[in-house]
Amino acid sequence: MRHLVIAAFMAVAAGTSSGADAAKILRYVPAADLTGLDPQINGAMTTAEYSLMVYDTLFSLDASLTPRPQMVDHYSASADGLRYEFTLRPGLKFHDGQPVSSADVVPSISRWMKRDPLGQKMAAAISGFQQEGPDSFSIAFRQRFPFVESTLAWSGIGMAAILRARDAETDPFKQITTSVGSGPFRFLPQRWQIGNGAAWERNLDYVPRAEPPSGMAGGKLVKVDGVEMHYIPDPSTRVNALKAGEVDLVDLLPADLIDYARADRNLVVGRLQPLGGLGFLRMNQVQPPFNNLKARQALALVVNQPEEMAAAYGEHGWWQNCFSYFLCGSLNGSEAGSEAYRHPDPAKARALLAESGYNGESIVIVTASDVPSQNAMAQVTAAALRSIGANVDVQVTEFAQIMVRREVRKPASEGGWNLIAIGMSGPPLTSPITNLMIGSRCASESYFGWPCDATVEKLRADYMSEANADARRRIVDDLSRALWGSLPAVIAGMYYNTYAWRADVTGLVQSPQLVFWGLDKAD
Repeated sequence: MRHLVIAAFMAVAAGTSSGADAAKILRYVPAADLTGLDPQINGAMTTAEYSLMVYDTLFSLDASLTPRPQMVDHYSASADGLRYEFTLRPGLKFHDGQPVSSADVVPSISRWMKRDPLGQKMAAAISGFQQEGPDSFSIAFRQRFPFVESTLAWSGIGMAAILRARDAETDPFKQITTSVGSGPFRFLPQRWQIGNGAAWERNLDYVPRAEPPSGMAGGKLVKVDGVEMHYIPDPSTRVNALKAGEVDLVDLLPADLIDYARADRNLVVGRLQPLGGLGFLRMNQVQPPFNNLKARQALALVVNQPEEMAAAYGEHGWWQNCFSYFLCGSLNGSEAGSEAYRHPDPAKARALLAESGYNGESIVIVTASDVPSQNAMAQVTAAALRSIGANVDVQVTEFAQIMVRREVRKPASEGGWNLIAIGMSGPPLTSPITNLMIGSRCASESYFGWPCDATVEKLRADYMSEANADARRRIVDDLSRALWGSLPAVIAGMYYNTYAWRADVTGLVQSPQLVFWGLDKAD
């Protein structure tokens, strides 16, 4: 089966890329399939990896999560912080040969701000956003917005990518289907087959910044001729393909295969992300039973983080207990308000579930067979809920289908869902302005799960408008208490993604997302 998967993709490659056998190609297996190409909309991890190869952003986050200029050459802010002026660096060029100009920047960021929660916050503070010259633009604010650089550096779920002006004219609630960016790799659309794979080639016109790479910032120097993505749903088949040398890197190694991979001296098993991530149990809060706070409290009291994390990520070195919505160890790593939930209490959880009005209705947990960590969390959670009398139906599908289903607000019996286990990488979680999991705007266009809490949203707004660091820290503690009071999601623990790669692959960059610049592969 392994050989058939690889051979099928390579047959396509052979027919579309002359001289590919002589090129230095990095072949990797993603955590999930690539099913969408819009960098500003699609929140899947694999789409983020694709987006970082094909597109660029005005600023990028370095290894310390500090925003650094990326497409911007230089910029200035007025003393009152109400006007910013930016100049693009020279040499920026789209993959179709056209130069990148401020006429592309303004509609790109305007489109992104219409949909992204962080972008919407900045848009609400803007009084003017316009092109000043071919390579310059300005943003004027009606009120001070202290997070301009961080916002423009956003490369998480809904990347603030710079598109061609004609692509940026696409309705922000409709996916763009083209793939023409200005990043260090060109996407090869003829090589993209959903359920099979995709490919990129090095962008020879890309001019990297002079500084060394750091996180997602700095010089994006590409040392390989191309990248091939081979989608292999079965975890064991992924690792066997790596051991056989058919692929070079596996994104997110399943916990039960870590020792198997470590035993091969030709493989390296390690971390590539400086920060960990959080496992979450996300509840549909517009449908019973989790539209009732007591049902959410019951779930929080029955969750056992060590059991969740051990099943999903293996030995303790790859995870830890954590009760901070903003990631333990981060600048905003507050656990305030979590005291009542730090130790499971099944008896109290059973009583709260009954008090919520739950009467044995089916609780549908949907999970992905091709993302083993999330599937493991789902199965452990199902067992915990059954232990307090819940009727649980675990429905296993593929992650691409979950991406569609999780947007359905209807009852589970009508194609909806009640609970989904999900992992989110650390950087966007560390700040109230980028943490999608805590958003509680009571709006249908919010992140799936649709929590609703005015106190949470007010505290987020207070944080965004507060310039004093000490005052912001006090707000974070208050916000943490509010989140544990409303439970937009239940934290299942903090983890570190495990990657495996062949020993002849060197120079992998420590970054919040897997990136393909900087690395090299022996000939």
